[in-house]
Amino acid sequence: MNRRTRTAMSFLVLLAALATAHEARIAPEYAPALERAAARMNASAQDRLAPVYPAMADWVVERYGLAEMAGIGIDLGGGPGDLIVELATRTPALYWINADINTHNFPYLYRKAESSKIAHRIGAVFADAHALPFKENYADIVVSRGTFQFWQEKPTAFGEIYRILKPGAVALIGRGYTENLEPAVAQAIRDKQGDGGPKYEIEETAAELRAIMKKLGIEPYRILVPEHERQPGVKYGIWLEIRKPHKPAYAKESKRTD
Repeated sequence: MNRRTRTAMSFLVLLAALATAHEARIAPEYAPALERAAARMNASAQDRLAPVYPAMADWVVERYGLAEMAGIGIDLGGGPGDLIVELATRTPALYWINADINTHNFPYLYRKAESSKIAHRIGAVFADAHALPFKENYADIVVSRGTFQFWQEKPTAFGEIYRILKPGAVALIGRGYTENLEPAVAQAIRDKQGDGGPKYEIEETAAELRAIMKKLGIEPYRILVPEHERQPGVKYGIWLEIRKPHKPAYAKESKRTD
Protein backbone atom coordinates (compact mmCIF):
# COMPACT_ATOMS: atom_id res chain seq x y z
CA MET A 1 0.00 0.00 0.00
CA ASN A 2 1.57 3.28 -1.10
CA ARG A 3 1.55 6.51 0.85
CA ARG A 4 -1.21 8.11 -1.21
CA THR A 5 -3.50 5.12 -0.68
CA ARG A 6 -2.82 5.06 3.07
CA THR A 7 -3.56 8.80 3.30
CA ALA A 8 -6.81 8.38 1.40
CA MET A 9 -7.91 5.48 3.57
CA SER A 10 -7.04 7.40 6.74
CA PHE A 11 -9.15 10.32 5.51
CA LEU A 12 -12.12 8.02 4.84
CA VAL A 13 -11.79 6.47 8.30
CA LEU A 14 -11.71 9.97 9.82
CA LEU A 15 -14.85 10.96 7.90
CA ALA A 16 -16.61 7.83 9.08
CA ALA A 17 -15.60 8.52 12.66
CA LEU A 18 -16.80 12.11 12.45
CA ALA A 19 -20.10 11.01 10.93
CA THR A 20 -20.57 8.43 13.67
CA ALA A 21 -19.76 10.98 16.36
CA HIS A 22 -22.16 13.50 14.80
CA GLU A 23 -24.92 10.92 14.62
CA ALA A 24 -24.31 9.80 18.18
CA ARG A 25 -24.37 13.38 19.44
CA ILE A 26 -27.41 14.72 17.57
CA ALA A 27 -29.68 12.10 15.99
CA PRO A 28 -30.49 10.13 19.16
CA GLU A 29 -31.63 13.36 20.84
CA TYR A 30 -33.65 14.72 17.93
CA ALA A 31 -35.74 11.72 16.92
CA PRO A 32 -36.87 10.74 20.42
CA ALA A 33 -37.88 14.34 21.07
CA LEU A 34 -40.21 14.26 18.08
CA GLU A 35 -41.48 10.85 19.11
CA ARG A 36 -42.23 12.08 22.62
CA ALA A 37 -43.96 15.17 21.25
CA ALA A 38 -46.22 13.00 19.10
CA ALA A 39 -47.02 10.75 22.05
CA ARG A 40 -47.89 13.75 24.23
CA MET A 41 -50.13 15.23 21.57
CA ASN A 42 -51.88 11.91 21.03
CA ALA A 43 -52.48 11.52 24.75
CA SER A 44 -53.91 15.04 24.96
CA ALA A 45 -56.09 14.52 21.89
CA GLN A 46 -57.50 11.32 23.38
CA ASP A 47 -58.14 12.93 26.77
CA ARG A 48 -58.96 16.58 27.47
CA LEU A 49 -59.20 17.65 23.81
CA ALA A 50 -61.29 14.66 22.70
CA PRO A 51 -64.61 16.59 22.55
CA VAL A 52 -63.11 19.33 20.38
CA TYR A 53 -62.66 17.33 17.18
CA PRO A 54 -66.16 15.90 16.56
CA ALA A 55 -67.70 19.31 17.25
CA MET A 56 -65.26 21.07 14.93
CA ALA A 57 -65.77 18.48 12.18
CA ASP A 58 -69.56 18.92 12.38
CA TRP A 59 -69.20 22.70 12.17
CA VAL A 60 -66.71 22.67 9.29
CA VAL A 61 -68.70 20.16 7.22
CA GLU A 62 -71.92 22.11 7.65
CA ARG A 63 -70.42 25.57 7.13
CA TYR A 64 -68.59 24.68 3.92
CA GLY A 65 -70.99 22.12 2.51
CA LEU A 66 -68.49 19.27 2.52
CA ALA A 67 -70.87 16.34 3.01
CA GLU A 68 -71.28 15.81 -0.75
CA MET A 69 -68.11 17.52 -1.95
CA ALA A 70 -65.52 15.55 -3.92
CA GLY A 71 -61.88 16.54 -3.98
CA ILE A 72 -58.88 17.06 -1.70
CA GLY A 73 -58.85 18.25 1.90
CA ILE A 74 -55.66 19.06 3.81
CA ASP A 75 -55.21 19.27 7.56
CA LEU A 76 -52.04 21.29 8.04
CA GLY A 77 -50.28 20.23 11.21
CA GLY A 78 -52.90 17.57 11.84
CA GLY A 79 -50.78 15.79 14.44
CA PRO A 80 -52.05 12.35 15.46
CA GLY A 81 -55.08 12.74 13.21
CA ASP A 82 -58.11 13.09 15.45
CA LEU A 83 -59.62 15.98 13.48
CA ILE A 84 -58.86 14.55 10.07
CA VAL A 85 -60.46 11.20 10.98
CA GLU A 86 -63.59 12.99 12.17
CA LEU A 87 -63.69 15.02 8.96
CA ALA A 88 -63.17 11.98 6.74
CA THR A 89 -65.99 10.04 8.37
CA ARG A 90 -68.36 12.88 7.47
CA THR A 91 -67.13 13.51 3.91
CA PRO A 92 -67.20 10.26 1.90
CA ALA A 93 -66.13 11.88 -1.39
CA LEU A 94 -63.14 13.82 -0.06
CA TYR A 95 -59.60 12.48 0.23
CA TRP A 96 -57.85 13.97 3.26
CA ILE A 97 -54.12 14.54 3.72
CA ASN A 98 -52.43 15.10 7.06
CA ALA A 99 -49.55 17.47 6.23
CA ASP A 100 -47.35 17.52 9.33
CA ILE A 101 -43.71 18.25 10.08
CA ASN A 102 -43.52 15.45 12.69
CA THR A 103 -43.88 12.09 10.97
CA HIS A 104 -44.04 10.30 14.31
CA ASN A 105 -47.68 11.39 14.35
CA PHE A 106 -48.54 9.25 11.35
CA PRO A 107 -48.75 5.81 13.03
CA TYR A 108 -51.37 7.21 15.41
CA LEU A 109 -53.28 8.62 12.45
CA TYR A 110 -53.31 5.37 10.51
CA ARG A 111 -54.38 3.30 13.49
CA LYS A 112 -57.36 5.61 14.04
CA ALA A 113 -58.17 5.61 10.33
CA GLU A 114 -58.06 1.82 10.19
CA SER A 115 -60.29 1.59 13.25
CA SER A 116 -62.79 3.95 11.58
CA LYS A 117 -62.54 2.03 8.27
CA ILE A 118 -61.50 5.12 6.32
CA ALA A 119 -57.78 4.46 5.84
CA HIS A 120 -58.30 4.30 2.07
CA ARG A 121 -59.35 7.97 2.10
CA ILE A 122 -56.58 9.37 4.27
CA GLY A 123 -52.94 10.07 3.45
CA ALA A 124 -50.01 11.65 5.26
CA VAL A 125 -47.02 13.63 4.05
CA PHE A 126 -44.08 15.35 5.68
CA ALA A 127 -44.69 19.07 5.24
CA ASP A 128 -43.29 22.37 6.46
CA ALA A 129 -45.94 25.09 6.44
CA HIS A 130 -43.39 27.48 4.95
CA ALA A 131 -42.81 25.31 1.84
CA LEU A 132 -45.81 23.07 1.26
CA PRO A 133 -45.17 20.06 -1.00
CA PHE A 134 -48.25 20.59 -3.15
CA LYS A 135 -48.78 22.17 -6.55
CA GLU A 136 -50.72 25.39 -7.04
CA ASN A 137 -54.52 25.20 -7.04
CA TYR A 138 -54.48 21.75 -5.46
CA ALA A 139 -56.78 21.67 -2.43
CA ASP A 140 -60.53 22.15 -2.11
CA ILE A 141 -60.23 22.95 1.59
CA VAL A 142 -57.38 23.47 4.06
CA VAL A 143 -57.91 23.38 7.80
CA SER A 144 -55.41 23.88 10.59
CA ARG A 145 -56.09 23.98 14.30
CA GLY A 146 -53.56 25.07 16.90
CA THR A 147 -50.51 25.38 14.66
CA PHE A 148 -50.20 28.88 13.17
CA GLN A 149 -48.87 30.36 16.39
CA PHE A 150 -45.76 28.19 15.97
CA TRP A 151 -44.96 29.25 12.41
CA GLN A 152 -41.72 31.26 12.32
CA GLU A 153 -42.65 33.21 9.20
CA LYS A 154 -46.42 33.51 9.22
CA PRO A 155 -46.72 35.54 5.97
CA THR A 156 -44.76 32.86 4.13
CA ALA A 157 -46.93 30.07 5.53
CA PHE A 158 -50.21 31.85 4.80
CA GLY A 159 -48.95 32.61 1.30
CA GLU A 160 -48.29 28.91 0.80
CA ILE A 161 -51.78 28.02 1.96
CA TYR A 162 -53.28 30.52 -0.46
CA ARG A 163 -51.09 29.19 -3.28
CA ILE A 164 -52.32 25.61 -2.94
CA LEU A 165 -56.01 26.50 -2.67
CA LYS A 166 -58.06 25.92 -5.79
CA PRO A 167 -60.01 28.92 -7.07
CA GLY A 168 -63.23 28.91 -5.08
CA ALA A 169 -61.68 26.90 -2.24
CA VAL A 170 -61.54 27.85 1.42
CA ALA A 171 -59.04 27.69 4.28
CA LEU A 172 -59.83 27.80 7.99
CA ILE A 173 -56.78 28.46 10.17
CA GLY A 174 -56.90 29.16 13.88
CA ARG A 175 -56.77 28.03 17.46
CA GLY A 176 -59.35 27.15 20.04
CA TYR A 177 -62.82 25.74 19.43
CA THR A 178 -65.79 26.17 17.15
CA GLU A 179 -68.92 27.80 18.51
CA ASN A 180 -70.94 24.56 18.57
CA LEU A 181 -68.81 23.11 21.38
CA GLU A 182 -70.84 23.11 24.57
CA PRO A 183 -69.71 25.96 26.85
CA ALA A 184 -69.36 23.70 29.89
CA VAL A 185 -67.06 21.44 27.89
CA ALA A 186 -65.06 24.39 26.56
CA GLN A 187 -64.64 25.82 30.05
CA ALA A 188 -63.61 22.43 31.44
CA ILE A 189 -60.88 22.16 28.83
CA ARG A 190 -59.65 25.65 29.64
CA ASP A 191 -59.63 24.82 33.34
CA LYS A 192 -57.54 21.70 32.76
CA GLN A 193 -54.97 23.75 30.84
CA GLY A 194 -54.27 25.87 33.90
CA ASP A 195 -51.09 27.94 33.71
CA GLY A 196 -49.96 25.90 30.72
CA GLY A 197 -52.86 27.12 28.63
CA PRO A 198 -52.68 29.39 25.60
CA LYS A 199 -51.31 32.85 26.23
CA TYR A 200 -52.65 35.19 23.57
CA GLU A 201 -54.92 38.19 23.23
CA ILE A 202 -57.72 37.98 20.71
CA GLU A 203 -57.44 41.59 19.52
CA GLU A 204 -53.66 41.41 19.15
CA THR A 205 -53.92 38.18 17.18
CA ALA A 206 -56.69 39.61 15.00
CA ALA A 207 -54.56 42.67 14.25
CA GLU A 208 -51.61 40.44 13.37
CA LEU A 209 -53.74 38.36 10.99
CA ARG A 210 -55.18 41.47 9.31
CA ALA A 211 -51.67 42.82 8.79
CA ILE A 212 -50.57 39.57 7.19
CA MET A 213 -53.57 39.49 4.86
CA LYS A 214 -52.90 43.09 3.86
CA LYS A 215 -49.24 42.35 3.22
CA LEU A 216 -50.11 39.38 1.01
CA GLY A 217 -53.00 41.16 -0.74
CA ILE A 218 -55.38 38.35 0.17
CA GLU A 219 -59.09 39.09 0.03
CA PRO A 220 -61.77 38.22 0.85
CA TYR A 221 -61.16 36.90 4.32
CA ARG A 222 -62.95 36.89 7.66
CA ILE A 223 -61.71 36.81 11.22
CA LEU A 224 -63.98 34.68 13.35
CA VAL A 225 -64.11 35.00 17.13
CA PRO A 226 -66.59 32.33 18.24
CA GLU A 227 -68.87 32.80 21.21
CA HIS A 228 -71.53 30.52 22.59
CA GLU A 229 -74.84 32.30 23.07
CA ARG A 230 -75.40 30.68 26.47
CA GLN A 231 -72.00 31.57 27.91
CA PRO A 232 -70.28 34.39 26.02
CA GLY A 233 -67.51 34.72 28.61
CA VAL A 234 -65.78 31.46 27.65
CA LYS A 235 -62.69 31.96 25.49
CA TYR A 236 -63.31 30.01 22.27
CA GLY A 237 -60.28 31.25 20.36
CA ILE A 238 -59.84 32.89 16.97
CA TRP A 239 -60.01 31.71 13.36
CA LEU A 240 -59.06 33.11 9.98
CA GLU A 241 -61.25 32.11 7.05
CA ILE A 242 -59.79 32.65 3.58
CA ARG A 243 -61.74 32.18 0.37
CA LYS A 244 -59.78 32.12 -2.87
CA PRO A 245 -61.80 33.84 -5.61
CA HIS A 246 -62.72 32.04 -8.80
CA LYS A 247 -60.82 34.77 -10.64
CA PRO A 248 -57.86 36.90 -9.53
CA ALA A 249 -58.86 39.50 -6.98
CA TYR A 250 -57.03 42.57 -5.78
CA ALA A 251 -57.42 44.38 -2.51
CA LYS A 252 -58.69 47.60 -4.12
CA GLU A 253 -61.48 45.69 -5.89
CA SER A 254 -62.64 43.57 -2.94
CA LYS A 255 -64.45 44.09 0.31
CA ARG A 256 -63.26 42.60 3.55
CA THR A 257 -66.06 41.02 5.55
CA ASP A 258 -64.53 40.61 9.01
